[in-house]
Amino acid sequence: MNFPYTLIDLTHTLDKDIPAWDDGCAFETQVKFDYADCEGDVTFRVQNFSMYACAGTHMDVASHCVPGGTEVDAIPLNELIAPCVVIDVSAQAHDTYLVQRSDIEHFESLHGKIQQHALVMIKTGWSRFWPDALRYRNNYVFPTISGDAAQLLIDRGVRGIGIDTHSPDRPGSGFVVHKIVLGAGAYIIENVAHLDKLPAVGSIVLVVPLKIRGATESPVRLIGFIKSKS
Repeated sequence: MNFPYTLIDLTHTLDKDIPAWDDGCAFETQVKFDYADCEGDVTFRVQNFSMYACAGTHMDVASHCVPGGTEVDAIPLNELIAPCVVIDVSAQAHDTYLVQRSDIEHFESLHGKIQQHALVMIKTGWSRFWPDALRYRNNYVFPTISGDAAQLLIDRGVRGIGIDTHSPDRPGSGFVVHKIVLGAGAYIIENVAHLDKLPAVGSIVLVVPLKIRGATESPVRLIGFIKSKS
């Protein structure tokens, strides 16, 4: 099949050592019974998964913060695929960096106005610390997004915002970005991987959450599509 896109996996692999929001274990696999326990010619390994809803690369939807807001299973499929832009602040981002409105305006001066229904990814470079859970969490000090920047993106009519850190907000910030973005009915993708493999503009991203009734968050498989050069 001549598939006209290169696929980019923007998802961190789930295992017991991934960074959690707290000091706990975000994801664990338990074998309920194994191949040696089976009789006959066909053997199986059966597992249970224990996890936080916010484990690894995941999405927050409106109901995470807004009573009566949209839940994961109710998101239309056409809202889970979107043109993607990547705003790269990694050259200046540090532990306490706050993405500003001016960062977005600078991006637009180079690439044009962010289109309606886009999924905007903020690349801070923080994902380089992912293998080290303590460094990645860093006592909840990591690059985030200002309320003014989030509001500008919502004013642009974006479908969602993603970031390669634990969250677009730090505790103590009042979770203003969650309030603005989820309050507007958009969604947030956290712990995004491999944003260095996407161009600033021109890609498409597919968000594939678990379809769990009533869920306010869900792990996702996040897939980027880059048009192949002919």
